[in-house]
Amino acid sequence: MSTNQSADVVRWLNPDEDQAWRAFRRVMVAVQTGTARDLAVIGLSEPDYEVLSTLSERPRHTGTLGEQADKMGWSRSRLSRHATRMEARGLLRRTPDPTDGRGCLLVLTDEGLDTLKKAAPAHVESVRHHFIDRLTPADLAALEQIARRVEKPRADDDPRER
Repeated sequence: MSTNQSADVVRWLNPDEDQAWRAFRRVMVAVQTGTARDLAVIGLSEPDYEVLSTLSERPRHTGTLGEQADKMGWSRSRLSRHATRMEARGLLRRTPDPTDGRGCLLVLTDEGLDTLKKAAPAHVESVRHHFIDRLTPADLAALEQIARRVEKPRADDDPRER
């Protein structure tokens, strides 16, 4: 958000909104820290796992670099650098994208799929430990409803338009 707005147009958070925002941030940090630590024990980062699991769900275990970057909220160049490191470890390979001469496809290798299959049970247990098992079914349903509302694009999502 632009810091060029004058103080009289800033919609500051009221105490309840501030408390909710900080609680949301604490949850994100706690869950991400815990699951990242558990993945690190088995030699993967969260981005590694995200790329491997996403590609495993795609037809022919293949996806475009651009689609994957968008899914992760990363720039293409950031994901490209990360993919280079994963490629060096034998987890994926790149091939030219026949529909985009400037792009490439990320392809899960057999080694990448084996790595994912070995990591998935530990990752699911980590997600359960740090998140799922701490919530009630009603909490999970409410969270899903909140997520649908927050992820839905709004006309004013571009900060340049505000």
